[in-house]
Amino acid sequence: MAALYDFDTAIDRRGTWCVQWDGVADRFGVDGLLPFTISDMDFATAPEVLAALRDRLDHGVFGYTTWQQDDFRSAVAHWYATRYGTEIDTGQLVYGPSVLNQLSQLLQMWTGEGDGVVVHTPTYDGFRKAITGLGRELRGVPVGDEEALVRELARPDAKVLVLCSPHNPTGRVWTAAELTRMAELAERHGVAVISDEIHADFVHEGHVHVPWTRVAGEGRWALISSGSKAFNFPALTGSYGLIGDPADRAEYLRRMETAEGLASPAVLSLTAHIAAYREGGPWLDAVRAYVAGNLGHVAERLSADLPELGWEPPQAGYLAWIDLRAAGVDDAELQRVLVERERVAIMGGAVYGAPGFVRLNVGCPRGKVERGVEALIRAVKAVTSSPSGV
Repeated sequence: MAALYDFDTAIDRRGTWCVQWDGVADRFGVDGLLPFTISDMDFATAPEVLAALRDRLDHGVFGYTTWQQDDFRSAVAHWYATRYGTEIDTGQLVYGPSVLNQLSQLLQMWTGEGDGVVVHTPTYDGFRKAITGLGRELRGVPVGDEEALVRELARPDAKVLVLCSPHNPTGRVWTAAELTRMAELAERHGVAVISDEIHADFVHEGHVHVPWTRVAGEGRWALISSGSKAFNFPALTGSYGLIGDPADRAEYLRRMETAEGLASPAVLSLTAHIAAYREGGPWLDAVRAYVAGNLGHVAERLSADLPELGWEPPQAGYLAWIDLRAAGVDDAELQRVLVERERVAIMGGAVYGAPGFVRLNVGCPRGKVERGVEALIRAVKAVTSSPSGV
């Protein structure tokens, strides 16, 4: 029987103003590279989402819109109940154009210039830009280093813990015990928590995502997320959050509606979210299984040709975070060979504060993944066999 969804057929994204394909020269300095970069997928979104968007377009009127209506709120509640066994308080919901915009607003509410903001390292570059761009001090804590986490949260000027759950770029899924411990520490030291859970829907088999609402306790907190990552519609914009404290929630809404002038959300984003969260589950399960197969292929090829890496697939996501330090790779030379000889664009770990790593996006057809991992293997071998990669 034919598969219900086709993830093998490549969709040409060139010429669509696409950052990953059309904007590759902005980061790598060369056009025409095969990209495995920014974290969106090369797949069309769920058919149910597309159908809902077409219906909304057919209506033809696109006036000012409100997100504060039951269709949207109940869809989010339905998703958390069915996917995570978690009942959310829809009265805590807020809306924003993106998770990074929400992060910026919350940081401005809960911190002042020069205050410490704790993050896990390696760190998603969007966090770094938002935190340092606001004049706050980024305080890095290695993933899994509880001693460092305790030390940084205890500093008097530490105001916020920005948590990436699951973690980007490593794909780490935090356990309930780890999250509970973070909540306890944050509350003890009066540190607010902003939990970015945009990668939650891509947790792989054998692991379970725990929403921050289940461990939050009495501390100050916000959960920010969007369906755009899992269902691949970031260009529609749109995200949502849950903010625990009523006064904080009111202040956030005031800032968005007055200071930021963002009272009316993008109607197509609302439409896409509602359809995804009400009807898109089967598609998401299928695409996640396909991506797991892609990650398995990467693991198989690296095990065969670069066994010294000991690489295993991430617990969540479609981003293969690969530690090349055991191979003794020079980052700059590797990037030169990848770009000039292999003609591929793969994110270097230095972008996330982790030299010696690369981040390979496998949210794409298997044929593209095969080309990417073979190019990476050839480049690593070239660089390690000759200082100049020739």
